[in-house]
Amino acid sequence: MRSDITKKGIERATHRALYYSMGHSPKDLQKPVVGIVNSQNETMPGHIHLGQLARAAREGVIEAGGLPVEFSTIGICDGIAQGHYGMHYSLASRELIADTVEAMVNAHSYDAMILITNCDKITPGMLMACVRLDIPAIVVNGGPMLTGCHKGRNMGYSDLMFTQGEVAKGRMTEEELAEMELDALPGCGACNLLGTANSMNYLTEALGMCLPGLSSIPAVAGQRVAFARESGRKIMELLKRNITPKQIITEKALENAVTVDLAIGGSTNTILHLTAIAHEADIDFDVNIFSEFSRKVPHLVKLSPAENGHYPEDLHKAGGIGALMNQLNEVGLLNGDAMTVSGRNVSANIKDFEVYDRDVIRPLDNPYSHAGGLQLLYGNLAPEGCVCKRAAVNPKMYVHRGPCRVFNQEESAVEAIYSGKINPGDVVVIRYEGPKGGPGMREMLTPTAAIVGMGLSCEVALITDGRFSGGTSGAAIGHVSPEAAEGGPIALVEEGDIVSINIPEGTITLEVDDETLTERKRQWKKVEKEIPQKSYLYRYSLMVSSAMSGAVFDLKK
Repeated sequence: MRSDITKKGIERATHRALYYSMGHSPKDLQKPVVGIVNSQNETMPGHIHLGQLARAAREGVIEAGGLPVEFSTIGICDGIAQGHYGMHYSLASRELIADTVEAMVNAHSYDAMILITNCDKITPGMLMACVRLDIPAIVVNGGPMLTGCHKGRNMGYSDLMFTQGEVAKGRMTEEELAEMELDALPGCGACNLLGTANSMNYLTEALGMCLPGLSSIPAVAGQRVAFARESGRKIMELLKRNITPKQIITEKALENAVTVDLAIGGSTNTILHLTAIAHEADIDFDVNIFSEFSRKVPHLVKLSPAENGHYPEDLHKAGGIGALMNQLNEVGLLNGDAMTVSGRNVSANIKDFEVYDRDVIRPLDNPYSHAGGLQLLYGNLAPEGCVCKRAAVNPKMYVHRGPCRVFNQEESAVEAIYSGKINPGDVVVIRYEGPKGGPGMREMLTPTAAIVGMGLSCEVALITDGRFSGGTSGAAIGHVSPEAAEGGPIALVEEGDIVSINIPEGTITLEVDDETLTERKRQWKKVEKEIPQKSYLYRYSLMVSSAMSGAVFDLKK
């Protein structure tokens, strides 16, 4: 066993004594040591309940003959960090999470690990650690929050965000908004929308890194606790069979994840995270796979914040991700022979899942769209590409042309939107918010929610080298690469320039001639932001790569 280096031999007397001092016995030290990475904290609803799942996983490990040892890692709430300086740290925390898991598991030589997670950057950070360490591992996510209800009407996080614009326009009072705040988010779990948290949890099941059926179970359900206990037992089987993450997260598994992502219209952040996970697994992953697969994978599930979208709870009642995958597998859109943490392949896992509500999980002959829910765009404004959540765009905005309103940071754009300075037809450009320029590639949920709230979602587009929350809707185009801080074309856009967007054709064009752009580039001066050199953000900005490369650390720099 890997852990023997800490437990066996006369030179390990102090090591054994340290275990004994924590209440373990010599008999315990004969067992494999399983690290339980528990990201439980009291900072967000998605993680406040994870202690119960960790305890259940511990019980499963003990039942199956292992020695569970629990440790923690950080978790930032994107909702609470949203719209202010704190959002600089959200994406950047993903690398810290992967690093802390690596540090703990390697320092203590654990034999296997269970990863208890739920939210935006925590789940991808843990998956990155899985393939980096490549010891037997299984993920247990905390599940989605139940749907909120206000005065008899279903609602959730994104509905509340959009309502802020109603207050700004005087159509609703602050008191009425305060009443909605009490009802929108009814309890623990990942926020009740198809944000990055639920998107990545669903894709964890598609990748085969959690037990089939787990990802959509509501956070409050006792069934989720039973799955956690079974995951504790299952990790011992994976250890015995030496099934490791690199045998599961393969090119075939990533293709399955992309297929499911397109079918559900997942968060644009999934492109960042799947690319980063592939990078850790040493898999050559071309983001253009999203465009390629979009031509054959239809959009079958529409969840909030998409217009008239359902809620995560509805997807679970309709059969969950397993039912969706079974439907996709029946027509050859999945790699059914891909291995999973169940010890079986994908086809064996999903064969008994059924669709119970075809309004929520549509059949392939009646999709929301024959094209998948995510779209890559290219053009002289984004030579390396950018991305749009097509599933959350009103078809009226699939093609748009308008004058640019240019802002060098999120806050000034939000102020302009809420103060009525943005006009129908405009294209809001927010730059210097990329991985380097932010630094940390802040989410632009506040400005997009402001556009929707001010009634401009069918008239105004937003373009940024930053990124978006899964809660974003409207013609929002992010990840523009190269970013402004690298001197990309988005840095050269001037107030009033015309931009043309064609989402179905995947094009984005700055209608400025090459000669003019060359002269602007010659005169360009980077907008510098004051970042303390002792700050993690400063080190992050020096090492991070472009969004279209997954915003991973570029060690060649």
